[in-house]
Amino acid sequence: MTPSGDRGVAGTIHLTEQNFDEALIAAQGLAMIDFWAEWCGRCRAIAPVLEELAEASEGRVTLMKVNVDENSGLAARYDIRSIPTILFFKEGALVERVVGAVPKTVLQTIVNARA
Repeated sequence: MTPSGDRGVAGTIHLTEQNFDEALIAAQGLAMIDFWAEWCGRCRAIAPVLEELAEASEGRVTLMKVNVDENSGLAARYDIRSIPTILFFKEGALVERVVGAVPKTVLQTIVNARA
């Protein structure tokens, strides 16, 4: 059975410790990386918002997801202490960090400014 966070945007990329760096380098425009877990209610609540933002961006934003339970090394590497945490990367560099299930307007503002 697939968790609700795995459904949605066809272009969503599910990252692992093995493919993270390569996928980040290959991403065009703004990469929005959602650090989440299947058991996290707030993660499930914000997932549709992230998918909607990525779909509405017309290719300017790539949605990527990291399951912290399966990829604890990536969570440690980026100092993820609370989920959901959304990291925004542009040209391989971290440009924004959002912790928690914030309102869509907060995320939309970042996308508008960075994408």
